[in-house]
Amino acid sequence: MITGFVEISQESTALATAETVCAAEALGGRGTPSEIPGLVGVELGAAERWGELAGRLALARRCLVRLSSSSEPISDATAAGRRGGSAAFRRIGAVSGSAADDSVHACGRAFKAAGGTIDLEAPAHRFWIATTAGGVETLLEEVASVDRSATALRKMPLLPFRRPVSLPPKLARAAVNLARTRLGDRVLDPFLGTGALLAEAGLLGGRLYGIDRDPAMVRGALQNLAYLGVGAEELLAGDARSVRFGEPAPRFSAIVTDPPYGRSSSTGGEDSGRLVAKVMDRWRESLIPGGTLVLIVPAGGAPLESLGPPRFRIPVRVHRSLTREFCVYEDAGISRSPA
Repeated sequence: MITGFVEISQESTALATAETVCAAEALGGRGTPSEIPGLVGVELGAAERWGELAGRLALARRCLVRLSSSSEPISDATAAGRRGGSAAFRRIGAVSGSAADDSVHACGRAFKAAGGTIDLEAPAHRFWIATTAGGVETLLEEVASVDRSATALRKMPLLPFRRPVSLPPKLARAAVNLARTRLGDRVLDPFLGTGALLAEAGLLGGRLYGIDRDPAMVRGALQNLAYLGVGAEELLAGDARSVRFGEPAPRFSAIVTDPPYGRSSSTGGEDSGRLVAKVMDRWRESLIPGGTLVLIVPAGGAPLESLGPPRFRIPVRVHRSLTREFCVYEDAGISRSPA
């Protein structure tokens, strides 16, 4: 295993941390303790996995590894300079254009003295100075960066089918990562809406199934998926408590959904909490052993008490006055009785 770190964004540190841990698990790795504030420790099985991890994440900035086991940034910068090439040095969390940083400048000088060159615009290597909770400085090398502009290109105003309420793509991607979606996994959203969650699952290689009681929403979700270059296995218009997919009935690796709480027109007038509980109880029977349920609910109450405490229950402000909890239930399926 290769040990490194992910620098998470500060939009929702709890959700960003959980997303990183679950995304690493989807790649065969795991989260590890980190002594550096703002960084999540990760172990991955191969160097190329860092690029794959960065490509999955929405609430992160970059993946980093230590240059050595030492705590002497200048010595590490000197060793890096002997290998040649160009580099830029910065401090984790520093604002661009901030006051001069003595450690950054000292590492840059050591790198140049050892034979490297400094290039702040397009360096071959990017090095970052971090400080542990105990006040010890260490030098990290960036091995992959997160394309934070990618989710912005999938925002609702840019899609062909638009609705005023839809989960932002960065939060939808985080939810799909909480489900540890892998290539070929079947993913169900029984409250499809505009297709935001399934779009992110599809971009990670999932096989997509969705349900919505409004045929116009199903057609619109298909438009959005096609616009993003994502295909669906089957999207159905109908009541999620009774509608059925084609035979043979699919088994799902994950159910990931953001039900229509508080929007009575989307629930046919039924109380949202009761409707969601009925739908989840039905479709949990279709989860594979070990399958995951990611349910986004209003702050203050997850309706599936029969599943016990979720692995994660993370409140996140979705819109100005709207807070949701991202609840992750693992091994959430219902065992089938023998025939």
